[in-house]
Amino acid sequence: MGRLFYELLSPEEAWRRLRQALPVPATGVERVPLAEALGRVLARPCQAEAPLPGFRRSAVDGYAVQARDTFGASESFPALFQVAGRVEMGRPAPGGPQTGEAVAVPTGGMLPPQADAVVMEEYVHDAGADSIEVVRPVAPLENVVAADDDWSTGQLVLPAGRRLRAADLGALAALGRAEVPVVPRPVVAILSTGDEVVAPWEQPGPGQVRDINSYALAGLVREAGGEPLLGGICPDRWEDLLARSRELLQQADVLVLSGGSSVGSRDHTLRLVEALGPPGVLVHGVHIKPGRPLLVGAAAGKAVFGLPGHPASAMVTFSLFVAPWLALLQGLPADGPGTGDPAKGSAPATVPAQLGANLPSAVGRLDVVQVRLRRQGDMWVAEPLFRKSGLITPMVEADGWLVVPGPSEGLKKGDWVEVHRYR
Repeated sequence: MGRLFYELLSPEEAWRRLRQALPVPATGVERVPLAEALGRVLARPCQAEAPLPGFRRSAVDGYAVQARDTFGASESFPALFQVAGRVEMGRPAPGGPQTGEAVAVPTGGMLPPQADAVVMEEYVHDAGADSIEVVRPVAPLENVVAADDDWSTGQLVLPAGRRLRAADLGALAALGRAEVPVVPRPVVAILSTGDEVVAPWEQPGPGQVRDINSYALAGLVREAGGEPLLGGICPDRWEDLLARSRELLQQADVLVLSGGSSVGSRDHTLRLVEALGPPGVLVHGVHIKPGRPLLVGAAAGKAVFGLPGHPASAMVTFSLFVAPWLALLQGLPADGPGTGDPAKGSAPATVPAQLGANLPSAVGRLDVVQVRLRRQGDMWVAEPLFRKSGLITPMVEADGWLVVPGPSEGLKKGDWVEVHRYR
């Protein structure tokens, strides 16, 4: 049957075993339409092939002039200009202006070739007969956007490995990229196990529960940049579990088994991971709360995670272990349980907060505590949500979570903590 063991490891040691046993495969490339690239990870660096915005334009509504003609202008001694034309949006600018001339220009309009500054409308008075008075001098290049103020030819715009934001899509549109090279989403197969689990649309019988984890975990997979593959519910029959797990492992990059990871007599996940192929089980038991029965393994060059059946435990262990693994599969940084770079979208954003209550903890155990955030003056206060084990209520009520580190005996009210905010 292979190794059947239960050994509580530190989160860091559990992660080390996974990384040591399973090299992260090189990321691939797929091309997606620009409109579908939000949240995807850029697979290739993006450089400007021409200057952007590509032409000199005005940053304000006003009049394009030669700056030297405004020197010394004031309310008492305004400079007089003849209006020599008007710039139309989306059209080439007229020639000029010559000395003593001004060309009306809207914000974003193309600057005439001989203009080197723009006077804002607020500093211009109508003098009649197609002439204006300027009551404030402008410096050369004032209120002017240069042709390469965004990017010059060959300049790096977006690096590979960046999770694309809305502003990035705008930049790609400006560069004329109709398609974007991105890292394929890692496919995560999710299989709920247990005779007691029924579909959400079914009426549970005595002792039965609806399948919460498949859908909560699918949401976490999407947040982590993956593509969930719902494998349904498999009863506690060994042959069915093994056949379904093998099938899903072939279709996915990661296999997540929900339920059956503890040491009960009917918990098949340990045997299952061993039977899927070498190296088999790497970790069975991590010193965290909630989520101690977490199982981590590998087969066919892919990671297999056996998450506890309780929804809160399943979601916590996913955030600590599965999410950073998915980050690595997308070429994003992740150095351990719950780690990543929020700026690159491989970890939740954190906010500093003061703890609103004492949090006792056992030395050596990493505690993940759900908290609600409230504003107090100019700072956040994190209020722990104390609930019974196995409930989903705190996950719904929480704004985020914090970690009581393993070496600590707990945290005190008023201590500063980092809260990982839910998206």
